[in-house]
Amino acid sequence: MKALNFSSINEQLNTTGDFVRFAASQFNQADLYFGHGMANAWDEAISLIMFTLNLPEDLFEQVFTCQLTADEKQDVLTIIEKRIVEEIPAAYLTNQAVFANLPFYVDQRVLVPRSPIGELIEKKFSPFISEQNPPVRILDLCTGSGCIAIACAYAFPDADIDAVDLSIDALNVANINIENHGLSEQVIPIQSDVFSGVEGQVYDLIVTNPPYVDQEDVDSLPQEYLHEPEMGLGCGEDGLDIVRKILAESAEHLSENGILICEVGNSQIHVSSVYPEVPFKWLTFERGGHGVFMLTKAELQEFSDIFKQNV
Repeated sequence: MKALNFSSINEQLNTTGDFVRFAASQFNQADLYFGHGMANAWDEAISLIMFTLNLPEDLFEQVFTCQLTADEKQDVLTIIEKRIVEEIPAAYLTNQAVFANLPFYVDQRVLVPRSPIGELIEKKFSPFISEQNPPVRILDLCTGSGCIAIACAYAFPDADIDAVDLSIDALNVANINIENHGLSEQVIPIQSDVFSGVEGQVYDLIVTNPPYVDQEDVDSLPQEYLHEPEMGLGCGEDGLDIVRKILAESAEHLSENGILICEVGNSQIHVSSVYPEVPFKWLTFERGGHGVFMLTKAELQEFSDIFKQNV
């Protein structure tokens, strides 16, 4: 537990800019980890302080020199201290996250959205999906907050989307976001252990960001990640317990020209090791990110024996 003494700070700091600079310095001094939406201490300081002041982040430059009231100062110092002492990701302190340029409610029942798949959704999965032949049915497997399903609904407004997860807690959060975005008729939350809740259903696109962190990485995660639901991160010694099931069963849930998009992060090395014969198409991202592959239904069928042997 970090001991902090902010007792004299109220008199020394006055403007929004003063508090952002102070917060960023304190965050860096505390050696916090920034991997839940913000890239650095400065951006996270802006996010937390503007949230506390009930102002949109894009107004920061306009209010940089504005003085804070005594109550505002105390509120800002409180959230700064909470971020440092408890090492809680900023998204959980604000209950806000952005994914694919869309706002989402988040709390500690779900992972903070940060998947590079968001970039694919913004591009409507081009060139893998033709604009002339958009998906009619989409499955978001291991939906968590529902961010992938909801972003897909914006990208493909005529598609029906199932958002499945084993966790009822996660589905409750997903439903909050589905309702907030007015998508209750398009995005359907379903409790499902991988494909168990959608038996017999067929989709043109399966997108999944399943738990995939291997045990070595779980054991070395920064403190911030320990506030996230454990079942959303680790998944066996090599991180592939669920990925194996997805690879073995996806083909039967895909339409003739359907594709699977799956994120495995650092466990890409394990995927390549376990399935050396399979020509995974590893995708690249302009904004950073790795460990996302694509397979077609035909490829999943071609190597189905290998996939089923490894479950």
